[in-house]
This record gives sequence, structure tokens and C-alpha cells, in this order.
Amino acid sequence: MVHAVRQQFTFQEYLDLEARSQVKHEYLDGVAWALAGGSPDHTAIAANVIGLLTNALRDRPCRVFTSDLRVRVKATGLGTYPDVTVVCGPLETDTDDPNAHTVVNPSVVVEVLSKSTEQYDRGEKLWHYQRIESLKEIVLLAHDEPRAEIWRRDGARWTLDVRRASDRVSLSSLDCELPLSEIYRDPTRSP
Repeated sequence: MVHAVRQQFTFQEYLDLEARSQVKHEYLDGVAWALAGGSPDHTAIAANVIGLLTNALRDRPCRVFTSDLRVRVKATGLGTYPDVTVVCGPLETDTDDPNAHTVVNPSVVVEVLSKSTEQYDRGEKLWHYQRIESLKEIVLLAHDEPRAEIWRRDGARWTLDVRRASDRVSLSSLDCELPLSEIYRDPTRSP
């Protein structure tokens, strides 16, 4: 997040801002923050994950979405744009969004960390995500090394699984595995 645009938006005013803006904003408690664009490495990692998940989930009742899909945490009010979102089953949209562009039932979200957002993504934002009833797994991918932190819902609590280097990211809720080497694959760099 960069800076607050203006204080005290209603959620509807935030949606109106998003419809007119060329920049995406995160929203919470009446405040909207402009989101910074991702670095080439950040967006390449997200694109790799989208490609891997799309192939792994082919012919299953799940859809993979880019960071253009807004997700709202109904329990806390956070409106945000995860780098990757997977929704299994029918999309449930926020009843407060008359255009139905805000989803409230993700199964998995993936965030690619960056220096400027890492503390927020691992702290407050993770806390918000964990309040989404439909969410089964949250994946945090390091920006500076092949490392994945997978948070899994285990009943009423969340557990953490960390994967590095040549490991595979196991997404049990989706019954698939993603090799870290493919998530961080960059064909322009020598191995």
C-alpha cells in the first residue's frame, strides 16, 4: 500500500472510485489505499502460479483469477486484490456490490511478497484472510528466493507449512502440487 486517497469512504463510494480509477485500491474501515504496481519478477511469479494452477485444475469445478479480481472479507470489511485467487464451485459475489465484481468465497489466495508489503501481507492482511469462511489455504511467496509459506485451515485453527528450493507446494484443498522450481522459473536466466 502506498497512501490513503481520502478518508472515510463508504463501501459504495469505494466501488465508485474503483470504477473510475486507473489504479486499484485496497479498502478497510472507510479508507482506500492506492496499490503500487508489481515488479517484473513479482508479476512473473504470479503469472507462473496462474499457469500452473490453470493446468492443474483443468476439468475441475474451480476457476483461477488474476489480481484483477476483487475479494472482500465480509467479517472485517477488507476489500483487496490478491495476486492469485482460486474459487471452487459457484462464485459468490458481495451483496453490497451491485455490479457483482467482488467475490466473497475464495478457496485459495496467493500473495507474492515484496519488500514494501511483506510485513503487512504476513501480519494484518493474513489475519483478515483467515476470517474468510470459505478459504482453505493462503500461500505467501517470497520475492527474493524460492520459498513458499502455506497456511492451511485445520478446523478452527491455521497451520503453517514452509517449502524451499526444490520442494513442491502441496495444495491439499485443490489436490495438486506446484513445483517451486516452476513457480520461480525464469527462462531468461541461466539455471
